[in-house]
Amino acid sequence: MTTYLDQTLVFIGSAIVMVPIFHRLGFGSVLGYLIAGIVVGPFGLGLIHEAESVMHFAELGVVLLLFIIGLEIQPPKLWAMRKSLLGLGGLQILACGIVFFSISYALGFSLVTSFVFALALSLSSTAFAIQTLTERNQFNTEFGRSSFSVLLMQDLVAIPSLAIIPLLGNSKSAEMPSLLSIVSLLLIVGALVVSSRILIRPLFRIIAATRTREIFTAATLFIVLGVATMMEKIGLSAALGTFVAGVLLADSEYRHELEADLEPFKSLLMGLFFIAVGMGVSLKLIIAQPILIIGLAIGYMALKFAIIYGVGRINRLNHENAKLMGLSISQGGEFAFVIFGIASAIKLVPEDTVLLLTAVISLSMAFSPLLNIINDQINIRLCKDQAKPAYDVITNESPEIIIAGLGRFGQIFARILRAQGIPFVAIDHDSEQIEMLRKFGNKVYYGDASRVEILEAAGANKAKFLILAIDDMDASLNTVKVVQEHFPKLKIFARARNRGHAFDLMDAGVTNIKRETFDSSAHFVGELLVQMGQTKERAAEVIEKFKLHDVAMMKEQYKVRKDDKMFVSVSHQGNAQLADVLNSESQQSYISLDGVN
Repeated sequence: MTTYLDQTLVFIGSAIVMVPIFHRLGFGSVLGYLIAGIVVGPFGLGLIHEAESVMHFAELGVVLLLFIIGLEIQPPKLWAMRKSLLGLGGLQILACGIVFFSISYALGFSLVTSFVFALALSLSSTAFAIQTLTERNQFNTEFGRSSFSVLLMQDLVAIPSLAIIPLLGNSKSAEMPSLLSIVSLLLIVGALVVSSRILIRPLFRIIAATRTREIFTAATLFIVLGVATMMEKIGLSAALGTFVAGVLLADSEYRHELEADLEPFKSLLMGLFFIAVGMGVSLKLIIAQPILIIGLAIGYMALKFAIIYGVGRINRLNHENAKLMGLSISQGGEFAFVIFGIASAIKLVPEDTVLLLTAVISLSMAFSPLLNIINDQINIRLCKDQAKPAYDVITNESPEIIIAGLGRFGQIFARILRAQGIPFVAIDHDSEQIEMLRKFGNKVYYGDASRVEILEAAGANKAKFLILAIDDMDASLNTVKVVQEHFPKLKIFARARNRGHAFDLMDAGVTNIKRETFDSSAHFVGELLVQMGQTKERAAEVIEKFKLHDVAMMKEQYKVRKDDKMFVSVSHQGNAQLADVLNSESQQSYISLDGVN
């Protein structure tokens, strides 16, 4: 018991230290778990030596992960994925397999050994890729769904492969178990289909009726682990079995509760799985041949990325999505370790080569999160370095009004002014918004209203009013400063995003300010009051009182905005008075704060 407690403390402690550090640095939790495993493992500090036994237990995290993924994919959705499974996943495995088989055979390995290496190296890490996609909120993007299709197809291919590899070793006893495994798999899937409708769902209804949450969780774990055990008994992938079970329960009314119950177990075990992978990284081998192993890992990922990118483009993914898919699944996979273990046991592959490739695959997993970070930084640099399109040449039409920002707020001004034949010049900094507005016949110039030359070209020297409807708050305040410095006679009507923005505009000397959602929200409440039975007159009176009260309270808050304690006190005082204001008979007594009406 003491030994288990010691190991648990080491695992949890290393994760607590490493994961927050790497998460804060922007590397994500996966790399933090990997480094934690390297540090505490047999090739690091040596706090834990049995990496293989830890890996066997930690693989439950992958099992739970695929069950939860299955819950998200209903059978019709899985059938709808058949084209991407074959087109993306099938083509990726075939292309990678041919390339890696050719390289292995050219290096002098036998046909059988080359086949084993090609199969192992073609696979990617479902656990790593899905964890990273989920952390980065990219799982439901186009490339995220495409990546999942490839990963799912890899898992489907890996299952029969585990049964085929013993046959390659000329084992006479291997044929019968593999045939029994296939028959058993069909029987298990059939049993799952039947029991999911007849047995499992009624069982969940009975358990849910007891309102005992821990028993519901226990039943969920029992089903998942039971399916995993049956699959292991017949020598096939536990992960595939639980994925099928999840798919069959995907349209169950208990789907969300099942997912919520398993999520904590899945997350902890996935973390343990990544730590176990880190423990298996041979630092001695890497230190002995650092250039070779790191170079092989980088070359392996680069080659695999190129193949996956090509497969994506063939399947009509655009450049960006094909690139991101390549970055997501260019690492080696955990199934490779299983394949190497089976092949080594029957002497199909050389032990020294397996150790080398294990280190390469482990390093590729460690490098995978770094690739996404590097790509993000490159994109940021490219965005900064991209030349901005030239601003439109504005012809000075001597308007009385200039509208800066033609979004949802500025468009209301434009429509009303145009309907009355009042001329104005509209400027916006969003080129896509301008293209859309021009399709509807709007005359809009592309330009930055905070630049003096743009305002001069728009006629700011002669104009009387500036409608400041810029969405970005900083750009809005910069525009106010430029106008007050160079065009002090231009009267500003400013749109404020919120109370804080309104205070900043007031600081800048703007007096005509309107918060963008204030009036519409208040009048909508008036419609609600009428629907609830109040007369239109009473509802209109309540809303008018509220508006007057809010404007007055805002002025009081503005006076003390830099004193948090006073600001909160004034806000509480105003809120306390609001009920009296709305219920008062006289509209004149709407507010009295420190003598200010």
